[in-house]
Amino acid sequence: MSLRAEREATPVDDDQEFRREIRDWLAANVTDDLRGAGGAGRENEVFEQRLAFARKLAAAGWSTLAWPVEHGGRGASLARQVIFHEEYARSGAPGRVDHIGVTMVGPTLMALGSAAQQARFLPGIATATELWCQGYSEPGAGSDLAAVTTRARLEGDEWVLTGQKVWTSLAHVADWCFVLARTAPVPPGASRHAGLSYLLVPMRQAGVTVRPIRQLTGDSEFNEVFFDEARTSRDLVVGEPGGGWRVAMATLGFERGAATVGQQVGFQQDLDDLVALARRTGAVADPAVRERLTRAWIDLTVLRAHTLRVLAAPPAVGTATVIKLLWSRWRQGIGELAMAVLGPAGIAAPPGDADVDRWRRLFLFSRADTIYGGSNEIQRGILAERVLGLPRQDRR
Repeated sequence: MSLRAEREATPVDDDQEFRREIRDWLAANVTDDLRGAGGAGRENEVFEQRLAFARKLAAAGWSTLAWPVEHGGRGASLARQVIFHEEYARSGAPGRVDHIGVTMVGPTLMALGSAAQQARFLPGIATATELWCQGYSEPGAGSDLAAVTTRARLEGDEWVLTGQKVWTSLAHVADWCFVLARTAPVPPGASRHAGLSYLLVPMRQAGVTVRPIRQLTGDSEFNEVFFDEARTSRDLVVGEPGGGWRVAMATLGFERGAATVGQQVGFQQDLDDLVALARRTGAVADPAVRERLTRAWIDLTVLRAHTLRVLAAPPAVGTATVIKLLWSRWRQGIGELAMAVLGPAGIAAPPGDADVDRWRRLFLFSRADTIYGGSNEIQRGILAERVLGLPRQDRR
């Protein structure tokens, strides 16, 4: 059912009551030490408190709101998922430490995992007692994911993995990793996607080494991960061995859903705060700054309208790609605009000024927005070839 059909079928009063319910719960449970914590570039901030909050959120049934009832969720409509993410963002609730498991691994297992895999992993994801990370990108295979070189071979009842992953968010705190690895050579004339498998690998073992990567922001929430004869059970391959590409793409599809609306609420809060900062610093007197602030508001309004239109329609090739292109460039632009509003203080001020630190961190972190999750150049290539039907680029 589309978002529009759900809204027509559900009495408005019911949705308003649901909004009040989640708003009241968040008001009662988001404490001052959690408010605004763990945002972009600050994944390590008050981590233990955020983990405890995730478990409280799970116990109240909010974290798996979108999951089907038979898998322990609430089976909430898309409209109510949107409401939840809007209110979550507006409350200043902290960045989720369990989002990879809840929004990516869980739905993948429900759609493509075995009954045994569902029974083993869904409860730990639903209660935030087992955390996950994503083992896709490699030093030589970022946006070109089919070029992964991490390999896994069967030895008796175990897969044995050797290789390296990089930019692995939260690997240093994760209990499990879903890994895309090559388990068979590419047959002659076949696509490079053939022979890849989607494996569930325990992180806490001798064959796994995690090395944090220090970023421009000074934090290190993502890592490089080395598999040196790491092992996982033979039955922990999702789907068929060699059929991992289909599973990996399904996971990426689950990643982009109603949560994007909450992300945009956060963007609006950033823009509102930046306008207030421009007034305090006097930068708003500059016509060029006023024009850029106005353009940022217009672009964000367009992004929200497009996102809601996409959520209300059947899935179509390229829609998630367009949203990623729009939001990543928007956030880079707001970081650049913040530096213009701050002026020389944005560069010269020492750490400790809350205003300067916040916007400087956003500016630095947002440089990666157009790279991770598939670089914008790759995303434009996808749109050109798969949506516009333009000739395939020569990749030799």
